[in-house]
Amino acid sequence: MAVIPIDDASDARVAAFRDIRERDLTGRQGLFVAEGEVVLRVLASPASLCRPVAALIAEKRLAALADVIAALPPETPVYAAPQPVLDSIAGFHLHRGILALGEKPAPHPLGGLLAGMGDDAVVVVACGIGNHDNMGGIFRAAAAFGAAAVLLDDRCCDPFYRKAIRVSVGAVLRTPMSTGRGAGEIVEELTAAGFRVLAMTPSSVSPLHLSPRGGRIAIVLGAEGPGLPTHLIERCETIGIPMSGGFDSLNVGTAGAIALHHFTRQA
Repeated sequence: MAVIPIDDASDARVAAFRDIRERDLTGRQGLFVAEGEVVLRVLASPASLCRPVAALIAEKRLAALADVIAALPPETPVYAAPQPVLDSIAGFHLHRGILALGEKPAPHPLGGLLAGMGDDAVVVVACGIGNHDNMGGIFRAAAAFGAAAVLLDDRCCDPFYRKAIRVSVGAVLRTPMSTGRGAGEIVEELTAAGFRVLAMTPSSVSPLHLSPRGGRIAIVLGAEGPGLPTHLIERCETIGIPMSGGFDSLNVGTAGAIALHHFTRQA
């Protein structure tokens, strides 16, 4: 693949990479910007559910990235720029020196997604997660422990926000997901599809480590602070993680990772 040199920050060919921070807030019509070597490698890998659209790389990083550049589809343009030009395009100093533009996967109807899962599938349900760091952490744990999907309700932030992708170390790009449904609807469909729906809450009297494994399981996570609404908890079984010294708070991504480890590990 021929690398295309860019020596002018106003070059129209790299317009999609311009002023990243501001444009992160307005959306990109089905596209997203990914940052860093680890994420680029995921995007270029067979595991990715997203189509690479373009890459913009600092000249000094090209030699070390020769293998991942070769792994991109041949129609994907790869642009290279001196670091000062790259920084001017991005609108800030991009010390990682690597940006990529990708296309979000087609939306998955929830019913079809659930129907294709195995008898022991474990999924994560994210309710009202508005913090991009937490969103990235949830996807990272889901990928690490083999969750079949992450289901996001209509109050969640966009998992394809650049920071969420970065925190997830690319897991957002390779994890099946469903978005845009109300939390109550998601719980209803999961129940109809034969899932045990388990709401994680510190108030539960059912400790996680005693919860039986096996069968279809959905782990429901709420935002830090408010947690899950009472009306949703009442529609689920509840589980909690016993903690020491009266402390009852874990980062939501950490809590989800502990639950995923419990339900996905071999008995």
